[in-house]
Amino acid sequence: MKIVILESLGISDDEFNIISQPLTDSGHELVVYNDGKLDDETIKVRIKDAEVLVLANTALSGEVLDAAEKLKYISIAFTGYNHIDLEKCKEKGIKVSNAAGYSTNSVAELTFGLITALLRNIVPLDAVTREGGTKNGYRQIDLNGKTLGLLGTGDIGSAVAKLGLAYGCNVISYNRSVNQELIDKGVQYKSLDEVLETSDIVSLHIPLTDETKNLIDKDKLALMKTSSFLINTAIGPVVDHDALAEALHNGTIAGAGLDRVEMEPPVPTDYPILSAPNTVLVPHIGFATEEAMVRRARITFNNIVKWEQGEQENIVI
Repeated sequence: MKIVILESLGISDDEFNIISQPLTDSGHELVVYNDGKLDDETIKVRIKDAEVLVLANTALSGEVLDAAEKLKYISIAFTGYNHIDLEKCKEKGIKVSNAAGYSTNSVAELTFGLITALLRNIVPLDAVTREGGTKNGYRQIDLNGKTLGLLGTGDIGSAVAKLGLAYGCNVISYNRSVNQELIDKGVQYKSLDEVLETSDIVSLHIPLTDETKNLIDKDKLALMKTSSFLINTAIGPVVDHDALAEALHNGTIAGAGLDRVEMEPPVPTDYPILSAPNTVLVPHIGFATEEAMVRRARITFNNIVKWEQGEQENIVI
């Protein structure tokens, strides 16, 4: 069986060899591309004879999939899968799995990194300290005792909720369904508008759907307290970033910490949010710890083993 790995999985060669050994020991051919060439025409050539395909967040259109004449299975080394044309996969009978859960704790930890950076003004005070200055003029705010509002309590949102409780936050959440375990721990479920209106920190942990695209728009931002902060480690387009930049400039909210915007980095230098005050921006790093990359590779290759055995896991389709 020919297994094509379209992009680097972000692990060492030694780790790769150990994790992929069950497949190579079974006689399967692994073809690995680490050169970063991910344009459609190159991908078409590289997957033409593949029976199994591994990729992370590279877009895979129906046109590209049509070039894969032997493809039977895709193991996505990523949690999200809206970059894959699933309708074309269904049409061609291609099964798809993702790497669910590999970065749950990693993203949750970054969420609190962004929160702390904003509450303690860590980024600007680093520059001030290097220039011989002091903390004068910069606020220092406790996280303990604040109301942390979560939009979404899936795996990552639930992990953030538990950490928030450990920090001594009052944790409230909006989600289509409730998590009884979180309720038992003290999390309260409220309406979307109630969460926005009463939270000191609003943290986004929702997927991108037709309903959630630009969910946080000008009107929703206006519901938030002027002292509140918005954190997004989920997916960029759930926020209207032009509206967010305007809200930050106008003082509608106090600040924002963003791991995700509307596009993958690099972000254009004239992107409005870059000039907004009281922001901490990082280039989509939530998932990318060294430990998470190893977990991701293990899940991705184990998916292939299980699929071959007729026991598909982490099923997308």
